Amino acid sequence: MNPPTIKDVAKAANVSVATVSRVLHNLAGYSDRTRQKVMQAVEELGYQPNAIARGLVNKRTQTIGVLFPHVSSSFSSDILHGIEETAQEKGFSVIVCNTAEEGKRTMKYLQVLREKQVDGIVFTSEVLKDEYYQAIKEMRVPVILVNTMSQKHMIPYVKVDDRQAAYHATSYLIQKGHREIAMISGSLKDQIAGYPRLEGYRQALTDNGIEYLESRVAIGGFQLERSREAMKKLLTEAPPFTAVFAASDEMAIGAMNYCFEQGLKIPDDLSIIGYDDLKFARMVYPPLTTIHQPLTMMGRMASEKLISLIEHSETQVSSSIVSHQLVERQTVRSKP
Repeated sequence: MNPPTIKDVAKAANVSVATVSRVLHNLAGYSDRTRQKVMQAVEELGYQPNAIARGLVNKRTQTIGVLFPHVSSSFSSDILHGIEETAQEKGFSVIVCNTAEEGKRTMKYLQVLREKQVDGIVFTSEVLKDEYYQAIKEMRVPVILVNTMSQKHMIPYVKVDDRQAAYHATSYLIQKGHREIAMISGSLKDQIAGYPRLEGYRQALTDNGIEYLESRVAIGGFQLERSREAMKKLLTEAPPFTAVFAASDEMAIGAMNYCFEQGLKIPDDLSIIGYDDLKFARMVYPPLTTIHQPLTMMGRMASEKLISLIEHSETQVSSSIVSHQLVERQTVRSKP
């Protein structure tokens, strides 16, 4: 038995093929009653609109590609949740590509997305190198950056001001009476989240008359295991400190884990503040005081901007700096 066609739907709903098409594409020009009839016919017949066939009409495949460096992390899944939510509402499917550490697979996946003829790309959390920019430009599709930005190319982005948020986290520790503050940082080669967060930490110290000591900074590379090593290094080699700013929740939790193994109590012996406010920040014990990034909202905003560019190519969309918040839980105590 042949699968039902758009003509079968039109016949069952007693409307024209053009009307069915308008309903399925969410275009105007029909009543609610007509829409209900069409959708009922679609359901009863099990009609599946063909994305490629639709694409032949409007030159679109109704798919967007999303490039992530670490798909497994809670951070990425929160952003993806927002991207997919909006995409689904607007009739788009999402293809997710894990570009691995340091963009090892980025070029390969850009080629895949080109072959899949995606209508647009959301590029997240890594530096937009010239070769990536060139590849996307040749695809002639719009792109939105999330949690990253390009100094060189005018591409709309959605992100938090990392430097400002790190400044806020460090200032909070200072307000609580801490002056010997260490930091577990991402890679300093990382111009997106590594270096700016270190700069925010350094500036907060300077503005409060506290000397910045390089020996109080250890690199955790935004990874659980490496942050344990970083905490070990700080405890064995750095001048004494009473508080730590970890530039991601994952690193904060790795650091806490190492402290517990060494018999240190958080926050009695050491205060720790994180950055991101991932789900597990609420679930660890004690619950983590951290900087909240509205990741799901950032994903939604990126998706909205991208789809607006896909559907109205002449549209201009602006970049968005999204507000962060400091969430007080139980890993920071006032220094007597």
